[in-house]
Amino acid sequence: MLRTVCGGQAPEKVREQAHGKPAGTPGTMQLQTHVGAAYQTRVPAPVEGICDGDLVVDALDGKGWAYDALYQRHARSIGAMAARLLGTRQDVDDIVHDAFVTAFEKIHTLRDPKAFRSWLTQIAIMRVRQTLRRQRLRSMLGLRFPTDDATLEALASNELDPERRLELGKLDEVLHTLPIGQRIAWMLRHVEGHAVDDIARHCDCSPTTVKRWLRKAERRVKQVFAPDAWEDRHG
Repeated sequence: MLRTVCGGQAPEKVREQAHGKPAGTPGTMQLQTHVGAAYQTRVPAPVEGICDGDLVVDALDGKGWAYDALYQRHARSIGAMAARLLGTRQDVDDIVHDAFVTAFEKIHTLRDPKAFRSWLTQIAIMRVRQTLRRQRLRSMLGLRFPTDDATLEALASNELDPERRLELGKLDEVLHTLPIGQRIAWMLRHVEGHAVDDIARHCDCSPTTVKRWLRKAERRVKQVFAPDAWEDRHG
C-alpha cells in the first residue's frame, strides 16, 4: 500500500485487498422493457471464442443473442467496478442496467466494435459520477446515506490483519472527502489498475486532467498518513 499512498505505481496488495470479496452481483436485467425483447433471446453456445468486436457486428446485424452475450460477458465485472467506485452495492443494479440500455441503444454509434468494453466502462463511470453526486446531495440534506458495504475495508480479505484493515478504513474516509473526479481517478488508478490514458478515456477528459486529479488526491492521502512511518511498516 505504500506506493499507492505516496503516488507511485498501483501496488498489487491494495488491489488484492480491495478485491478480496465480490463487490457486486447484478441481477437479471429486464432490457426488453426498454430496448426490445430481442436482447433477451438465447445465446448460442459456445460464444467464449467470439470477440466483442464480432459480437457487436452480429448485434448490428440483428442477431439478438449477441446483445445477451455482451451483457453476460461484462455485467458482473462492470457491476463490481461500480460498487468499488461507489463504496456501496446500493444503486449498482441500476447503474449496470442503465449502462447497458444506453450502450445497446447507441451501439450503432460505436466507431470501433472492438472497443465495446472500454466504451461501456465510460458509460458506467458516467452513471457512477451521477450517483455519487446524488449521494452527496442526500448527505448534505441529512437524508439516509447508503450502506458502506463495498468500501476498501469491507471488501478486504477476511485474512487481512487488523492493522491493515484499520488503515484501509482510514483510506476509505479520505476517499469519501475527495471531489468526485479525484476519487474516481484514484480508484481507477490504484484499485482497478488502469493506466492514465485509459482513465482519461473512461472519464472523457485529458490525461493532463487525470494526472492533476491524481496528484491532488495523493497529496490529500499523504496528509492523513505519515509517509515515514508508513514506509517503516510497508516499504
